[in-house]
Amino acid sequence: MTVKAEENLTDMVFANADRFAEAVSFRRLLDGSWVDVTARQFAAHVLAVAKGLVSTGLRPGDRVAILSRTRYEWSLFDFALWTAGCVTVPIYETSSPDQVEWVLSDSGAKAVIVETAAHRATVDALVDRLPEVGRVWQIEPGDDLAPAVDELTALGAEVDSEATHELRRGVRADDLATLVYTSGTTGRPKGVELTHRNLLAEVRADLMAFPQLLRPGNSMLVFLPLAHVFARAIAICCVYTRTTLGHLPDVKTLVRDLGTFRPTFVVAVPRVFEKVYNSAKQQAHASGKGRIFDLAEALAVRYSQTPRPGLALKARHLVADRLVYGRLRGALGGRCEAAISGGAPLGERLAHFFRGIGVPVFEGYGLTETSAAIAVNTLDGFQVGTVGRPVAGASVRIADDGEVLLSGAMVFRGYWRDPAATGESLKDGWFHTGDLGTLSDGGFLAITGRKKEIIVTAGGKNVAPAVLEDGLRLSPMISQALVVGDRRPFIGALVTIDEDYFPTWKAQHGKAATATVADLADDPDLHAEIQSAVDTANRAVSRAESIRSFTVLPQDFSEERGEITPSLKLRREVITTAYADRIEAIYS
Repeated sequence: MTVKAEENLTDMVFANADRFAEAVSFRRLLDGSWVDVTARQFAAHVLAVAKGLVSTGLRPGDRVAILSRTRYEWSLFDFALWTAGCVTVPIYETSSPDQVEWVLSDSGAKAVIVETAAHRATVDALVDRLPEVGRVWQIEPGDDLAPAVDELTALGAEVDSEATHELRRGVRADDLATLVYTSGTTGRPKGVELTHRNLLAEVRADLMAFPQLLRPGNSMLVFLPLAHVFARAIAICCVYTRTTLGHLPDVKTLVRDLGTFRPTFVVAVPRVFEKVYNSAKQQAHASGKGRIFDLAEALAVRYSQTPRPGLALKARHLVADRLVYGRLRGALGGRCEAAISGGAPLGERLAHFFRGIGVPVFEGYGLTETSAAIAVNTLDGFQVGTVGRPVAGASVRIADDGEVLLSGAMVFRGYWRDPAATGESLKDGWFHTGDLGTLSDGGFLAITGRKKEIIVTAGGKNVAPAVLEDGLRLSPMISQALVVGDRRPFIGALVTIDEDYFPTWKAQHGKAATATVADLADDPDLHAEIQSAVDTANRAVSRAESIRSFTVLPQDFSEERGEITPSLKLRREVITTAYADRIEAIYS
């Protein structure tokens, strides 16, 4: 995608204010109600905060961290920092103190914007070891503490507005916009350098991929962490296209807030779609309507799989729509036309299910290093089981060993202060992803696994664990699964139980309400339930690749214990070390 040398990410904010002043750029959640924020108001907020940042002595190129949940102020500070010429460093609000310290130290952050007093306490306990951190601002008010937006607005009141505009206009396309740290599944997170050019190229490619969704008058509710580049890129797209954007900090109120915000599309990781599906199925079975739901589910999948449905299938689909599908769409607010999924594989059956109920989920593929999506399914090019075709301006090729190689203006310029890692990943104009994949004749990309995660059994069989793990998670009973078997005689699996579904299952099978997963780990009914999920997952692979044994863990994988990343990726080495005895028991 063409990005001019003089462009930067702040241009969209002030262009919208000049040309479409009364357009509703945001709907802000205040005291339980959604309040409109126009393009003019947002630009004024951004400029006021940027002037405050400048008044504190921050200079172009300085790194400033944001440690907060998803909320209006996150986007406000992102654009204000860019207006001041600074570099945003996102930190997941669920990060441990060690993770926070690493990101602040490695990035050389000059200041930190935190959300809550608890976040501030975490940072305050670290600042003695972080001499470069000079200021900490808190978004929420505290004892004798003004909210960050108010404090910075007051500090910048005497700063000349035109001088600040000149400062932002001096930021060039190839200047660093953000340092986004990888999830660190195999080691210390690395800072990915994304420029204004990278993110603008991503935004324009996404607009070409989804012109029906990203347009004035439509709306999107973001509830994923904005520290995740996927959510952040789509949020920037909404500002660029004047698609009304809402932020939701707490997914516990997701169903209620979907109903009041009523988005025209949503963006989520596959685990969210799995939860929506499993929750609907659970409620149907609990209310005695399980058979109706199961029949409607099978019909939705068949309808999606049929290129040209006949009259009989259309008639049955219409009945199911009135009985089941309409209610599912209603749970998404009633106006949701589609969804975008990324971050991990969605799974073919789930993709067909949502497409069949009238909410197509456009699965895409990208990494932090590609500024989010670099391939995606669209209305004009949709193939279930793939992550779509390359977006505009991107190229994909498959190396001789099956590795996916990528190029395009949205591909990062390097890893922060890590030339060795940069040289290993960026070679001959191509980014070496570490993912394995295939390209169809139609140009659709399918991801088949990770090079470093390929399991080689004692018999020499290469097994990609993702296919089996994705299949297992389709069961409402299973929260997470990790496949094992490297240099072992057969494939096994560690399985965790979904805490939301477990009480329903216990009631259906006459188990004590107080029984824990550990209490029922050897229960024949529980074993049969998991075995059914294993049998289903095994249908996607050969007999030599199939799971022959599994063990149920007493607790789910936890971010606090370092077993999963904030974006729900498995840290395999941590898990296999923590449960080494359980793995040995599979093979004993």
